[in-house]
Amino acid sequence: MPWTDTARREQRRDGGSYSSDLRDAEWALIAPMLPAPRSGDRQRKTCLRRVMNAIMYIASNGGAWQMLRRCFPPVSTVRGYFYV
Repeated sequence: MPWTDTARREQRRDGGSYSSDLRDAEWALIAPMLPAPRSGDRQRKTCLRRVMNAIMYIASNGGAWQMLRRCFPPVSTVRGYFYV
């Protein structure tokens, strides 16, 4: 299928650091499915969108946790959400 102007607009990934980063429309679909903070718990320090971007980065690069770059949350945090 050839790339049309419409397809290019829909598939463009602006603003992300990596090609695996979620677009706003993708994040809007995923965000409601993520676990909500439990009542009484302290406030989250980690942005869940950054966690999901890290998971997508790992998935697109062969799945090696050691390859997670420092610009993402810590590996232990990302791995914890991955296995939830």
